Amino acid sequence: MPLVVTHRVAAAAALKGPLVILPVAQGPLADSLAAFDQACGGALARCLASGDFTGAKDDTALVYPDPGGPERVLLVGMGEAEQVTAAALRRAAMIGGKKARTLGAPTASLLFTSSAAPKVAAGRAGQALAEGVPFGAWHYPDLKRPPESPKPDFTQCELITADASADFAAGLTRGNAVAAGQTLTRGLQVLPGNTCTPEYLGERARELAERHGFTITVMDKAAITKAGMHALLAVAKGSAVEPRFIILEHRGSKAAPVVLVGKGVTFDTGGISIKPPQNMEDMKYDMSGAAAVLGAFETIGLLKPTQHVIGLIPSCENMPSSTAYRPGDVVSSHLGKTIEVVNTDAEGRLLLGDALSWARQYSPAAVIDCATLTGAIVIALGHTASGLMGTDRALLDAVREAGEAADERVWELPLWDDYRELIKSEIADMKNSGGRAAGSITAGWFLREFAEGYPWAHVDIAGTAYTDRESPTQVKGPTGVMVRLFTEYLLARA
Repeated sequence: MPLVVTHRVAAAAALKGPLVILPVAQGPLADSLAAFDQACGGALARCLASGDFTGAKDDTALVYPDPGGPERVLLVGMGEAEQVTAAALRRAAMIGGKKARTLGAPTASLLFTSSAAPKVAAGRAGQALAEGVPFGAWHYPDLKRPPESPKPDFTQCELITADASADFAAGLTRGNAVAAGQTLTRGLQVLPGNTCTPEYLGERARELAERHGFTITVMDKAAITKAGMHALLAVAKGSAVEPRFIILEHRGSKAAPVVLVGKGVTFDTGGISIKPPQNMEDMKYDMSGAAAVLGAFETIGLLKPTQHVIGLIPSCENMPSSTAYRPGDVVSSHLGKTIEVVNTDAEGRLLLGDALSWARQYSPAAVIDCATLTGAIVIALGHTASGLMGTDRALLDAVREAGEAADERVWELPLWDDYRELIKSEIADMKNSGGRAAGSITAGWFLREFAEGYPWAHVDIAGTAYTDRESPTQVKGPTGVMVRLFTEYLLARA
């Protein structure tokens, strides 16, 4: 069952149940928590006095109060109160959500006092907490045999405040919608390539459109061929699985649309330029951009913003076979520009090139694409930030600000004309790879060749789409990155 986050105004001293999650700042116990601590038999004050819990970032302590109060209280540290941001609140909620699930608590209450985050507006606090708990609680056991003695599912979390606030309630609504989008995105990312095919993505997009009333078109191979998307078709040639081109549309206004584009390579072997076998199983995540666009549309469907938004997803597999495209081939594109293929593992940019060309027909106000595009971005930025490039200063600033608000940070890389030299071809309009030097930037320059006539931004999420290790906030695996950023960008425009 999906986790439901609700809000209730209640006296903290009256809280019962299997678990109370309590985000707190460093320092002595706040006066606003005195009555709650008394109901817990002074257990919180004793924990703080012992020094076992300091309230530092990510610090946690599980306290067992005296009978009569809640069964357990999870203290989650956020650092100094004056420095607590919405991101810190979200992170504490993630930690609390993950711990609630691993403890086997069927329900939990998260007690929020404004003294723990005095500089965070009520609406931002409600949104961050509602986003955080489901994110932390997420896991994917569906393909495993159920354990003989399973723990109860964590299905309900109440956010408890002392006062009613319309802003907090509105933030909760936004946060729940974002959480639903992230859950959908991560649920797609985690699937193996033999399940999550281009056809499967198309089916999920149809379900999404039917549920929220979006306009949808799912183009099959014949339609893609008729549309002249030759670059997408070139990548798809090596696979027995047919490609798809998915178009979703939310008409929240009559204005020029914002177009969101997501790379949908459902499995990437590298093709003839085959990847090393180590960690190749992670190439199921090469459709994370597509999953982010679908997740964003789940959020859009729930919030129904007064925006005109179009989602474009080019999708295929990149496989080696006797029919696969080869290094040295020259292929055309939807825009008509020709591409010399020097590396079949630089395939995502071919899909995106056709999609960016297709976007011109909408005369868009802005186009943002996201893709697990280059390993080079991981070398440059690690797993902390995504790479940002583009052609329009106002759009780039807006994407960066949305990333800061969402705590999905981006860092801009230059698209200077000098870098265009690296993808020059002797026999075609361009090469699909400029080599190892400035690999992320030359990939961005390749995309720029197709982003004609509109403001465009590209986000390279190769380092942020998934994680290969457990953390305090989540299990190993997909992160659902870009759903929060897309939402913040659209809401800021509205």
